[in-house]
Amino acid sequence: MSFPNFFIVGAPKCGTTALHAYLGQHPDVFMSDPKEPHFFGSDLDFRYRRRPSEATYRGYFAHAGGRRRIGEASVWYLYSDRAADEIAGMVPQARIVAMVRDPVEMIPSLHGQFVYNGHEDLGLEDALAAEPDRAGGRRIPSHANFPRGLLYRQVASYAGQLERYRERFGADRVHVIVYDDFRTDVADVYRNLLAFLELDTAHRPDFAVVNAAKRSRSVALRRVLNDPPEWMRAAGRRVAPAVVRRRLYRSAVRLNTGPAARETLPSEAAEQLRREMEAENRQLALLLGRDLVSWMPREHAGR
Repeated sequence: MSFPNFFIVGAPKCGTTALHAYLGQHPDVFMSDPKEPHFFGSDLDFRYRRRPSEATYRGYFAHAGGRRRIGEASVWYLYSDRAADEIAGMVPQARIVAMVRDPVEMIPSLHGQFVYNGHEDLGLEDALAAEPDRAGGRRIPSHANFPRGLLYRQVASYAGQLERYRERFGADRVHVIVYDDFRTDVADVYRNLLAFLELDTAHRPDFAVVNAAKRSRSVALRRVLNDPPEWMRAAGRRVAPAVVRRRLYRSAVRLNTGPAARETLPSEAAEQLRREMEAENRQLALLLGRDLVSWMPREHAGR
């Protein structure tokens, strides 16, 4: 069976869903379904998501045919302490794609996703204030799928995460996309990515908006969908193959989903977060060799 030769490793809420969709339209690219198999990253402790077996994982790429590039996009690989080594152990020549976003934008978006999924029970500012407790295993929502993901500032500390991949694969095989560029000129970002993957750069996909802000109409239903009782799982396994169950699940989630306004931090709280993340963001700017002035606190932006 085919196996991926490139990986979109994260970060969450940085445009990976859109990038997965755009790459999937390229005639020389095959992207996995499901999008986020999370086969690698054995330190990622998901409560509800079951890690696929190797045979199941390989099956996600069984129809790749002769396509030049075969990929998947698991957003927590970047945050994982082990995923880089595990990927390199199986695909040493893999190409790595990472997307990063201003923490003042990414953190509210990630928080909103967790609320939508039924995994977060605090408002945004309270959730940020609760991080010290949560790091000690306290105040974890009972339905949280990935408690470590609730440490929002750590998730947004990209520099060390990227260094791990650069050390393992080499800087020339790690391509980093800054969300500011993705939002401003997606076509140019896409062309540069195709060049990195050694693909025809003339291809232009439908750059439709993907993964807009949303809410669950019923949180209770969403929690059942996240973690169905065992009798329901067993019944589903008896009557439908995995691909059909995934389609039914997605249909149920879609019917239970409505639009939502994106939550943002009040200006004073946003500036405080910029101050807290300044050293980390300056390290990232140095690593990428580019200016991230818009990510800095106003009083230090030109320093």
